[in-house]
Amino acid sequence: MYGDPATIRKILTELGDTWAVVGLSNNQERAAYGVARVLQRFGKRVIPVHPKAETVHGEPGYPSLETIPFKVDVVDVFVNSHLAGPVADQAVAVGADAVWFQLGVVDEAAFARTREAGLDMVMDRCPAQAVSPATAGSATGRSTALTRRC
Repeated sequence: MYGDPATIRKILTELGDTWAVVGLSNNQERAAYGVARVLQRFGKRVIPVHPKAETVHGEPGYPSLETIPFKVDVVDVFVNSHLAGPVADQAVAVGADAVWFQLGVVDEAAFARTREAGLDMVMDRCPAQAVSPATAGSATGRSTALTRRC
């Protein structure tokens, strides 16, 4: 398993609130957009990381992890699996505490490298599905549409 309940809980509640979301843009049709909104409602500061470096959900974007001028606690990865390994390596290099590969993003070698480097990691899971519905934002809980779009 690529993310046991204890690791998921630790990443969501103990490791810090600054999440860099790699692949996040203003494209509302992409899963990253909706998941980032859920993370914000859960109390996370969501930093967009995208070559266009757009401002998304009120936060200025950066073209890469290396250009973010402050500490990032968690790197949430919304890129194709063949691109995810280098992103995990960059997360290690910038001193992140954890890496989260989004649902459908799988790179077992990167998972092993990241864990060996001492970071917590979850792979092939969606954080929007892991947060408590009662704390994810709206009075009725997490949006089913957002959950489906993970």
